[in-house]
Order: sequence, then structure tokens, then C-alpha cells
Amino acid sequence: MKKLALLLIILLAGMGSRAQNYSTRSKSAVKRFEKARACYTQMDRACAEEELHRALKADPEFSEALQLLAQVCYDQGRIHEAIGYFEKSLKVAPEQNPDGYRLLASLTMQTGDYDRTLEHIETFLGFPPEQVRNRSEGLLIKRNCLFALDAMQHPVPFHPENLGDSVNSSYNEYWPCLSVDEEMLMFTVMEPVPSASRQSPRVQEDFYYSLRAADGWRGRVNAGPPLNSPDNEGAHTMTADGKVLYFTACNRRDGHGQCDIYRSERQGDRWSVPVNLGSPVNTRFSEKHPAISADGRKLYFASDRPGGNGSYDIWVSTWSGDQWGQPVNLGDSVNTALMEQSPFIHPDQLTLYFSSNGWPGMGQGDLFLSRLNGTGQWSSPENLGYPINTYSDDIGLSVNASGNRAFFASDRDSARGTDLYTFELPERTRPFPVSYMKGRVFDVSTQMGLRARMQLIDIETEEVVMELESSSADGGFLLSLPTNREYVLNVTADGYLFYSAHFTFSRVTGELDAIRRDIPLERIIEGSSVVLKNIFFDVDSHALRSSSVAELNKVASYLLAHPELEVEIGGHTDNTGSTTYNQELSQKRARAVVEYLTGHGVDPRNLKARGYGDTQPVGDNATEEGRARNRRTELKILKILHN
Repeated sequence: MKKLALLLIILLAGMGSRAQNYSTRSKSAVKRFEKARACYTQMDRACAEEELHRALKADPEFSEALQLLAQVCYDQGRIHEAIGYFEKSLKVAPEQNPDGYRLLASLTMQTGDYDRTLEHIETFLGFPPEQVRNRSEGLLIKRNCLFALDAMQHPVPFHPENLGDSVNSSYNEYWPCLSVDEEMLMFTVMEPVPSASRQSPRVQEDFYYSLRAADGWRGRVNAGPPLNSPDNEGAHTMTADGKVLYFTACNRRDGHGQCDIYRSERQGDRWSVPVNLGSPVNTRFSEKHPAISADGRKLYFASDRPGGNGSYDIWVSTWSGDQWGQPVNLGDSVNTALMEQSPFIHPDQLTLYFSSNGWPGMGQGDLFLSRLNGTGQWSSPENLGYPINTYSDDIGLSVNASGNRAFFASDRDSARGTDLYTFELPERTRPFPVSYMKGRVFDVSTQMGLRARMQLIDIETEEVVMELESSSADGGFLLSLPTNREYVLNVTADGYLFYSAHFTFSRVTGELDAIRRDIPLERIIEGSSVVLKNIFFDVDSHALRSSSVAELNKVASYLLAHPELEVEIGGHTDNTGSTTYNQELSQKRARAVVEYLTGHGVDPRNLKARGYGDTQPVGDNATEEGRARNRRTELKILKILHN
């Protein structure tokens, strides 16, 4: 819960030290009140409360004492008592403190009592503008109050389920983060420091994770050092494969500002020493709540750095291949003059969830979503609705790849503190469903895993929608796959021929529907070859289809990077048609590919075109599947030139 700005700043700043400036004529009440103020200034709230009760015993209608007692109660979380004392202070002199009604409305809003809030804020707005301060804040409270009353009349489906004792404990768990394959859940735990004494107990934030089993989540595991440290770690995000973690840490020796964003990489069962991302992501201001896109190329985060709309805004930085770019503010369609934070970018890379108290909501901070359209603009935020959002400060939502379930933290069971929960996301607030491809890149001869660069390209738009590297340890990888699109997958590793594949992913189900694909790579040696699976021609034609461009450009880039290679582009057909016709067609197709490559800078002396017709089948021409395999374009290494 956000702390209301100290009532004393506004209510008591103008109080003088002489009795005639107070609302009471009781010298005894003033004496007790002055002592209470001194105690409060020294942070001795027990003393302040005791003296205030004595002051009110001397004069029950001493409004300044009632207001300070309201503040003391509020500071201790006794908000209903605070409201009671504050209401009584206004009844004593209803016309003398117009701003008090706005502050009282702020208090009742925090309890979800919207009817009383509306009554108080209407009273505040009824005063002439010149008699009140922060009228705009009053209008904002009224707007939120009317929104909340309407939202409660139109609730959305919401049935939260506790994740259970294998994840949750008697300590506070929050900020859940899920890998795309939904096999790993990472979260923050606020737990006691073992070395702290009973007289001086301390707590700190550490990372824990749980792995999925057939019957639910396995027992949670402390992520351990060096990721966890004597400092606090939290507000984190993971890449799609769960192998790279970005998180928030504050007030560290290597920090640039109050809070910075750090990076750590999972290596087997351990995490690497966290590294500060540095400039330009981190500044002397505060950067927090990172959210990494599924391809690891865009990092969203909240910051109060200059250039924003006010308070905390959401920014994004793009990875250029060797460094993070200058962060860009998401603009007025997402950010307001108030606070936006806790972004979560879904693996569809189009749907952003975040928390804000600047857009119409239930009170202190609601959860919203915004979608990226085809022109690169974010849509106007949509409130997730009641009772997903409540009068409490709602923050830290994440959504699974399938888009049907959300994970969040809540203290709805006060006996347990804050636990992690999941719920089925209402249809209208779901992202586009996403699945994933999981597999391993390996040397075809030795079967050893390889670190390789992988690109997933949308055939229609030629846009690189995903880019990552396979694991150097075992060649493992996980690619996020937005549905209903045709893809080219290109894989390259130093010293190896590149690999290409083509597939359409159009399955949309309620559950994660994954693809398993292991990728063999051949070393660059004379005689080695690779099928160019994304080169397409019209039927009985040597005209290249536009869907071939992404693959052709990749081949051109590869050959430009390897000028020492002399290669053959071989055309092959099935056995439909005469041998002569097939030979001529395959030669023309091979020549069309060579002409495209030379037109894009490849040295023609390094290219040979050869048509094989139907003489080298790799599939059974008696089946359509076999004939499709036989209709292919191959790249073969003829010679490795040495300078």
C-alpha cells in the first residue's frame, strides 16, 4: 500500500505554537498536544498517541489533536481508526478545512469505500476553486471513484488459486516469473536474515525457483550465491528459455543511481555473478522492474529519469548485437504524469501488461494492458477489471505463453502473508497465444552440442521475430513462436554450413503446443552440402517466389562472410515430366538463384549453377511427400580457397 503524503505536511504546517492559534481554548489540551507533536517528531508514536488521548479528554472537539491522532493511526496501518478520527475533526469545523475532505477521500479510497469517497470528494469540489489546493487531484479521485463503482457492477471472471506449499511459505512470496515452456517458476521471497538477532530481526529479498512436475510444482529451491547476496534482489524477468535473468537491485556499490538493473546467466544449476547493465540503461536516477522480450532484444523497464511524462514511466532499450541502445519512452499512449511501473511484455511481443495510478482505475494502482499495432504504436491502456484490480496497490502480473493464465502475488489470506496465485485470464484481456520450439544444435559427425546463432524470420514480412544463441554447454535452445505465421529458421555457427528450415505454425489451442526440433550442422569441408529449404518457385517455372527472399538474403550474407568458399547451387526436380524437361527446368532454377546472389554482391567467380533434374532423388517419387523432398535447391562446397 502506498503511503499517503503525510497529513501533517498540509494539516499541521500552519499550526503555530501559541494556544490562540488552535481550535481549542483548553490550556491542558494544548499542553498535551504540544507534547504529542514533540513525541511524533522524535518518532515515538506510543508517546504521541498517549498524549493525544489526554488532549482529547480535555477537549473532545480539539480538531488538530484529532487530525494528528489520525496520522498516528495511519502510520501504524490502522486506517479505519484514522478515518474515524479524521471524519470527526471535519465535523467539528466543516467549513474551516476544505482540503481535509480531499485527504479524507484519499483515505476512504484506500479501503474501497467508494460511496463515502464520492461523498467526501463532492464536498471538496463544492468549495470555490480559490479556497482549495490540488483541485486536479480531487477530480482524479472522483474519476477513479466513478470508474470503480461502475467496474464493481460489471465484474470479470476471477477465481485465483494458491500455488501451494511447494512454492509458498509463511514468508512473503511475490513477483512470479515463468519460462516460456512453463517448466520453471522464479520468484522473490522476503525472509529473515539468519544472522539477525531476535532483538534486531532483519529481512532480505532472495530469489527462489520451482520446477514443474507431473503433479504440480516441485519444492522450491534457493537460487544461491552469487545471484543471491546479503543485499536485496528482486523485481526480475527471464528470457524465454529461463537462462538469463534481469533484476532490480538498489543502493549497491557498483550502482549508477538509487536502483539499477543487473544481469545474470544460468550455468547448469548455478547463476553467474550479476553484472550491472551500465549506461545507457542505468543512470544516476532509478531504473527498476525490467521485462525482457522473448527474443532478448528489447528490455522494458520503469524509470524516473528525465524526459518522461512524470514520476515513473515505462521505457524500452533495444539490443544492437553488442550493446543496449539509448532507452526510448513509450509515450503518452502508455505513460501519464503519475506512476507507471512493473511492465510485463508477453512472448507474443505485442501485448504489454503494466501497473498505473494515472489511468482510470480502482484507486492506488491498477493493472492494465496495451497492444502494439502494425504501425508501431501502443493502444490506449485497458483496465483488467474488477476484481482482478481492487482498491489495493496491484502490481507484478505475468502471463503464460499460451495466454490463458496469469500469475500474481496477493495477501488475500492475511494469515499467510503474501503468496503466489494463478488464475484464468478473461478472454478479452488475453494476449496472442504463443508456443515454442525446443531442441538442440549439434555437430552431425561428433554429436557434440554447439553454440550457434539462430534467427526466426517471418516469411511474409521478412522481419526477424526472434534471435538468440543456443547453449555453449549442450547446444540446447528454446524459441518462442507466435502462432498463425510462416517462418524461416536459419542457424549458423563458426566453421559450419548454415542450416535452414521452413514451417508454418498455425495451431491455436488452450494449452502449450510445442515443437521439438534437433538441428545437425555440417563442418565446412569440400563436398559438404546443405538443402536450402526456403527457396520456392512457381509450378513449372524458374521464377523465384517472394517468399524466397529471406532465405536468399541469408545465403548471400553467408557467402559474403566466407569469400574463401567456391560453391555450387544445384537444382533438383521430381520425376514428373520428361527427363529433358526436368534437366532444363532444374538448370534454370539453379541459374535464377545464382543471379540473385551475384546481384546482391556475391563474387560470380565463387558460384556455379548446375541442374540435376530428377537424377538424384532423396525421396520416393511414388508419394507426394517424397516428390516434395526431391524438388529442392542445394548448396555444395566445391572448393575452399586459400590466400
